[in-house]
Amino acid sequence: MTELNAIVDTAKAAFSEAATPADLENAKAQFLGKSGRITELMKGMAALSVEEKKSLGAAINLAKQAIEAALSDRRQALAEIELLAQLQAEALDVSLPGRQRGQGGLHPVTLTTERIEAIFGSMGFDVAQGPEIEADWFNFTALNTPEDHPARSMHDTFYVEGGSDAAPNLLRTHTSPVQIRHALQHVKQHKAAMDAGLPMPEIRVICPGRTYRVDSDATHSPMFHQCEGLWIGENVSFKDLKFVFTDLCRTFFERDDLVLRFRPSFFPFTEPSAEIDIQFQNGPLAGRWLEVAGSGQVHPNVVRNMGLDPEKYIGFAFGMGLDRFTMLRYGVNDLRLFFDGDVRFLSQFQ
Repeated sequence: MTELNAIVDTAKAAFSEAATPADLENAKAQFLGKSGRITELMKGMAALSVEEKKSLGAAINLAKQAIEAALSDRRQALAEIELLAQLQAEALDVSLPGRQRGQGGLHPVTLTTERIEAIFGSMGFDVAQGPEIEADWFNFTALNTPEDHPARSMHDTFYVEGGSDAAPNLLRTHTSPVQIRHALQHVKQHKAAMDAGLPMPEIRVICPGRTYRVDSDATHSPMFHQCEGLWIGENVSFKDLKFVFTDLCRTFFERDDLVLRFRPSFFPFTEPSAEIDIQFQNGPLAGRWLEVAGSGQVHPNVVRNMGLDPEKYIGFAFGMGLDRFTMLRYGVNDLRLFFDGDVRFLSQFQ
């Protein structure tokens, strides 16, 4: 019995010194394995008498149960130690502020576009969209731009594959092609009524969108945003153009003291033509004239290309840079900031 007590004490000591589950299993094998001390004692009982087997067998079973209980306790203790270490390694510092997902917002040029669409919408203008890869006819020919015009040069326009020498495709240089497409669709839609002698409903539309030119500096970008407008009817004059654009600028900038001037200019698709300048009366830009748009009465050839009689229908068109309007509204002096993708800059407009 004394030997069994010693084995139990030795087993408990070995188990308590085991630092890992693997060490514990090695210690178990010394006492309960196939060649363990308890197993060897049980093998030696074969040479004993029946009475000695009963007495020693009961004692060995008690020792074995004590060793197994100590083994189970140590297993539980090691599992708790491992769990505690894992919890400490994965602990969260609840005193730190939570990590929140930042909210996105609209780009400043998009904000400008939506604002201008809303202003023109209040004046009865529709909004039209068109393809950015455009046919030469819509981008140039229909707009009375001759074949020898500099804008048709490979050095000034992004031509793309898919067209032909006679009808090349290109990235549109303005959104005026959308005006032509919209007008042709409008005329087609109302052709039956017009053939019956009824007046054509006026064409009143703006065309915002991305455009492309070979140009890049602080105030120009190879990709930029334009908004062009068209109003065609039987009695639309230059006076209407001045009223509409003046109302747009004063509403957009929220400045009733804003002054506009229309300088004579030249565009192939309008005649007469005018550059539009604005002047702020107060603030850091006070007193300076700033060019914001081009405009004019739609050229008779362009009206004809829309499928209309220029002797009966007349109107005006204009084109403005949405990026320029955005720069003026928010006081940004470098156009490239809008397209660098710097979240620190863009978040200021949310």
